[in-house]
Amino acid sequence: MTNFSYQVFREVVVKGTFTRAAQSLNVTPSAVSHSINQLEKELGFPLLIRNRTGVELTADGKTLMPVVQSILNLEDQLQQVASNINGSNTGTVRIGAFSSVSTNWLPNIIRRFKEKYTNVEINVIQGGFNQIIDQIKQGRVDLGFSSLPVEEGIVVEPLVRDQIYCVTPRDFVPNNQKSITDKDVAKQNFVLQQIDYDRDTKRALDRYRVSSNSISYSIDDPSILAMVESGLGLGILPELALKRMVGDVNIYPFEEPYFRTLCLVMNPITQKSPSVCRMKKTIESYLAEVYGKRYLGE
Repeated sequence: MTNFSYQVFREVVVKGTFTRAAQSLNVTPSAVSHSINQLEKELGFPLLIRNRTGVELTADGKTLMPVVQSILNLEDQLQQVASNINGSNTGTVRIGAFSSVSTNWLPNIIRRFKEKYTNVEINVIQGGFNQIIDQIKQGRVDLGFSSLPVEEGIVVEPLVRDQIYCVTPRDFVPNNQKSITDKDVAKQNFVLQQIDYDRDTKRALDRYRVSSNSISYSIDDPSILAMVESGLGLGILPELALKRMVGDVNIYPFEEPYFRTLCLVMNPITQKSPSVCRMKKTIESYLAEVYGKRYLGE
């Protein structure tokens, strides 16, 4: 029902070239080019800058893109509601998740969901907290997982408080033999992911007066574990990230406990679609069962 040019515009932006967009839409590149030219003519300004490597949005194109995405999201919501009325559970749910959620929560959540709603397509987009928030705001993801605080403009539901731990080499033992204190971190180097240093991990390091010069960064959680095993420093990882990870290391809480609050984030428009509502309920039900009293939802 929606203007096909909107779909073409969105696909060109996502795929980066007219050729890949054409392949995705199962049309010819010339049809894509014609559709974009027609849309630019109707609007009265250029949307894309063509170059040797592909395309990029103009300033006006960047302003228009979220509006076009909202229109397409509403179209998808309309189709889902109509299918639901007709007794057919169809549609698509796009989930944004960071690595430890993808590993520990989503397999069981998706399995439960698909047992009931076999015809609903599920797409998982993995990224960092800020990437997920941006995709939610742009309407490219329907619901996602992040960590508080989250800026205004999207729907936020707290889920679980996830404790932050210190990971040490096997031969490292704290002074009190049970938790990490100020004495334990003195003159120690730390290994963590860059994206974590802007949030709750930074609060813990600041509390224990760890200088930025004592911090090195790794690409992912398993790499942190490997570097700690090699004696290159102490790691800081949350409980969820440690669930399926095995290594020759010790795991200790901080003497003053630190937590991050994981949350569900949703686009205000797409959260109303039937499939997204069902996925939200599946997530809530699963986490309530797994975490019991620790679950922060309703």
